[in-house]
Amino acid sequence: MRKKVLAGNWKMNLNSNQSSVLFSEITSSFIDNSYLKIIVFPPFLYTKDLLSIDSNVSIGVQNFHPESNGAYTGEVSVSQIKDIGVTHTLVGHSERRTLFNESDDFLKQKVDAALKNNIEVIFCCGESIEIRESANPEDFVTKQLHSSLFHLSKEEIQKCMIAYEPIWAIGTGKVANEDQISKMHTAIRNEIKSKYDEETANQISILYGGSCKPSNAKAIFSCENVDGGLIGGASLDSNSFVELSNCF
Repeated sequence: MRKKVLAGNWKMNLNSNQSSVLFSEITSSFIDNSYLKIIVFPPFLYTKDLLSIDSNVSIGVQNFHPESNGAYTGEVSVSQIKDIGVTHTLVGHSERRTLFNESDDFLKQKVDAALKNNIEVIFCCGESIEIRESANPEDFVTKQLHSSLFHLSKEEIQKCMIAYEPIWAIGTGKVANEDQISKMHTAIRNEIKSKYDEETANQISILYGGSCKPSNAKAIFSCENVDGGLIGGASLDSNSFVELSNCF
């Protein structure tokens, strides 16, 4: 049975004290259980501080460089995040694709580097409003999977999760309707089944990320093939984030 997953992407928000307070509020409110996994992705600067706190919440990074070391000014390497005990990473978030021009091939390198270092991947995929309105969005998204993720072996891809994030719904207040969400998540799972097998497809958690909040989460998490959420803005408020954990 697939675990439900609630992941909070704090992006470039909060200072040191705010991060510690938010993390403490989340960990003190979350009751450990066997069916729900909680992950937070704080800004790099505060990752090690949060890792030092004994909790049932996993800590991930929002980004890293796939090389272990070298002349990459301003970057943090995969070996460095492994060294401090990071267990999860995002790869392919739309903001990394669009603002930092991360290509499919570069994302593929990041996936490989993370898994080689025993860091679990949440691979993000999604379409713009132009693709949503003028083309087949399911084909577009599954091509992203083939380009950067489906080179993995069956054993490797089972260490990954997939987050569908309609770009047009990120930070806009817009949200895909339940039919759109179910159709995309089902297309993703079917593509995994086609590439690998049904057993593998049934083991991989597929998350929804796109203006998910307590007021709509129960409906979204009830959609077919939705196993949780990659949460942005609502993860910056402990009450909202904890409320989301009760929506499964």
